[in-house]
Amino acid sequence: MVKALIQTLRPRQWTKNLVIFAGLIFDGQFLQISPFLRVLAAALLFCLISGVTYTINDLLDVEADRLHPQKQNRPIASGRLSKNQAIAFSIFLLVLSLVGGYLLSPRLALIFAAYMLLMLAYSLWLKKVMILDVLVIASGFVLRVLAGLSVIQVAYFSPWLFILTTLLAMYLAFGKRLAELKLLETNAISHRKTLDGYTVPLLSQYIIVILTAILITYTLYTFSAHPGQSNYSMMLTVPFVVFGIFRYLYLIQSDLITSSPEEVLLKDRPLQIAIILWGLSVLAILYIVF
Repeated sequence: MVKALIQTLRPRQWTKNLVIFAGLIFDGQFLQISPFLRVLAAALLFCLISGVTYTINDLLDVEADRLHPQKQNRPIASGRLSKNQAIAFSIFLLVLSLVGGYLLSPRLALIFAAYMLLMLAYSLWLKKVMILDVLVIASGFVLRVLAGLSVIQVAYFSPWLFILTTLLAMYLAFGKRLAELKLLETNAISHRKTLDGYTVPLLSQYIIVILTAILITYTLYTFSAHPGQSNYSMMLTVPFVVFGIFRYLYLIQSDLITSSPEEVLLKDRPLQIAIILWGLSVLAILYIVF
């Protein structure tokens, strides 16, 4: 049962919570122990609160998951975890997350509550509305960034990074919809209602538009990465971003991706190398070179 409970929290999805460190890194506080520990605690708590939303979503979608070739193996859909056990576990984690968040920062607790309500609305209604379902997912990533900012004192955080976070989340979400549409084929609508409105050509166009916007937004961010200075060294990281988003697009179009973007991050070596090199170059520029 313990293994089933942990699987219900979807540890593979926790890679999304790395964006919580954005404020810490880009404000130059990554090497400071106290802010780092506070953001780390916020990230761990966000893993729990997001796990609660995944559990609730699995409870609501148990019948549809049983028709999905991959999701039918989830603990609740497969029967390895009862509904009562899942509900009790969710309540415990929800209380633990909210109390822990409040102790770190009252603002963090409010962000947790907002995220919880948003994801609940998503599970009940919003995920059935095409385009809006992706915008809600993107909002969840913005709340993650705000969670990291809420537990530390930040001198400067570029507004371009909020826009970039939103665009990247939409890019991954539309990519996931495209992969689901290809994977499920004629059973797509029975699994996710919004897939009835999406088509492969339409999603491909959405992805291209957002990809273009990502490139423009990130380039504009690099101009303001060092406020008050005539320093555009962050532009050196643009090639890694270009390769990363093009690599993800290649994986989608070549059917080498499953329905979960986090699985690509955990499995695709070239994409992992691009992300690591981008991260190292950002750290070098912000903390060593300049």
